[in-house]
Amino acid sequence: MSQEKSSGAGLPFLSKSVIWMINFGFLGVQTAFTLQSSQMSRIFQTIGADPNKLGWFFILPPLMGLVVQPIVGYYSDRTWAPKLGGRRLPYLLLGMIVAVIVMLLLPNSGSFGFGYGSLAALWFGAITVAFLDLSSNVAMQPFKMMVGDMVNDDQKSYAYGIQSFLSNTGAVLAAIFPFLFTWFGVKNTAAKGVVPDSVKVAFYVGAALLIVTSLFTVFRVHEYDPATYAKYHGISEEDNKEGGNWFTLLKTAPKAFWTVTLVQFFCWFAFQYLWTYSAGAIAQNVWNTTNATSAGYQAAGNWYGVLAAVQSIAAVIWSYVLAKVPNKYHKLGYGGSLLLGGIGFITVFFIHDQWTLILSYTLVGIAWAGMNTYPLTIVTNALSGKHMGTYLGLFNGSICLPQIVASLLSFALFPLLGNSQVNMFILAGIVLIAGGLSVSTIKETFAE
Repeated sequence: MSQEKSSGAGLPFLSKSVIWMINFGFLGVQTAFTLQSSQMSRIFQTIGADPNKLGWFFILPPLMGLVVQPIVGYYSDRTWAPKLGGRRLPYLLLGMIVAVIVMLLLPNSGSFGFGYGSLAALWFGAITVAFLDLSSNVAMQPFKMMVGDMVNDDQKSYAYGIQSFLSNTGAVLAAIFPFLFTWFGVKNTAAKGVVPDSVKVAFYVGAALLIVTSLFTVFRVHEYDPATYAKYHGISEEDNKEGGNWFTLLKTAPKAFWTVTLVQFFCWFAFQYLWTYSAGAIAQNVWNTTNATSAGYQAAGNWYGVLAAVQSIAAVIWSYVLAKVPNKYHKLGYGGSLLLGGIGFITVFFIHDQWTLILSYTLVGIAWAGMNTYPLTIVTNALSGKHMGTYLGLFNGSICLPQIVASLLSFALFPLLGNSQVNMFILAGIVLIAGGLSVSTIKETFAE
C-alpha cells in the first residue's frame, strides 16, 4: 500500500486505500454491535424478561466498555507484536475470535430448554451479552486508535468520516437482516420463549462478516513500529512506556476532552432508551400489543430493524453533508444535528403509522451522524501522540457512563412514566435537545 509523506515533521499523508483498509474491519464490528443493540430488547422480551427490568440487561454492554476500552488502550500503547500485526491489531484479533463465538450463542438463549422467563435463560442471555460487548469493545477500540496513530490532522476528518460510513453500512446490514431473511422465507415466529430463526440467521451471517472484514484490516494494514511512531508524533519512545496513570491523565486532559464529554453524556443517555424501548414502543403504538410472544410484537421487532436501517442510511447521507461544513461552523453542524434528533425522538410518541416512523428515525439518524462525526475528531486533534490509546479508552467513558446512568434511572423513570415504553421517548428527546444546546460549551483546540 502506497503512502505519500508530507514535507516536514509530523504524520505522512496516507493514500485513500490505506485509510479505507485501516477502517474496513469496522464494518464487521459495527454489524455485530448493531445486531446486539437492535435485537437485544427483542431477544430478552421473547425469552420472558419483564420490560420494567430491561435496564439490568442494558447496563451490561456499557459496563463492559467502561472497563475494557481503557485497558485495551493502556496496554496497546505499550504493545509491539509484529508477528501479530503490531500494537493495536493483536487486540482486534482477540476481540474478533471471542465475538464470533458469542454471536453464535446469544440468539440461542431460549433454545436450551430453560423455559420461558426462567432465571437460567435470562442469566444465559445476560452472560452472553456481557461477553459479546466485551469482545466487541476489544475489537472496536483498535480502529479508533489506529486513526489517531497513523492519520494526520488534515486527513483525520476524512478517516473518521470513512469510519462513520462503514459503521453505518454495518448498522444498515445488521438492522435489515431479520426483515430480509423473513422476506426470503426464514421463520419469524417460534415456540414460546424461543428466538425466531430470522434473528438467529442474522447473527450467524453477522459473525461471518465480522471475520472477513477484520481479516482484511489485519492483513492489509502495517502499523508504525515504536521508533517510527515516536518520530512522526514528535515524542520519545519512552513517552508511552512511562507514566500513564489514569487519574493523572484525566487531570491533565485538554478542556475539549471534558466539554465533548458533557455533550456525549446527553447523547448516549438518550440513545440508550432508543435501543431499550424501540421494539416495545413500536409494537405498542403501531401493532397495539405489549405481548412479546405475539406475531404482532415480532413484526414490530422486524420493522424496528428497517427503521434502524433508515436511521443508518440517513446518518451516512448526513455525514457527507457535515463533511462539507467548514471548520468554523463545526459547532453549528454538531448542535443542529442533535436538536433535529431530539425532535425525532419526541415524534415517536405521537405516531401510530409504521411508515410515518421513517421520518422520526431519519431525524434520529441525523443526530447519530453528528455523534459519530465530531467527538473523536475534536478530541484527537487536542491530544498529542502520548498515551493516545489510553486517552481514547478513557474517553469511551463518555459513551458508557451515560448508558449505565440511563439504565439505572430507568427503574424509577419507567414506572413514573406510566410503565409505557412509548413515554420514554419523550424523555429521551428532551435529553438529546439538552445535548444539542450544550455543544456551545466546546472550544476546539489543536495539540502542538
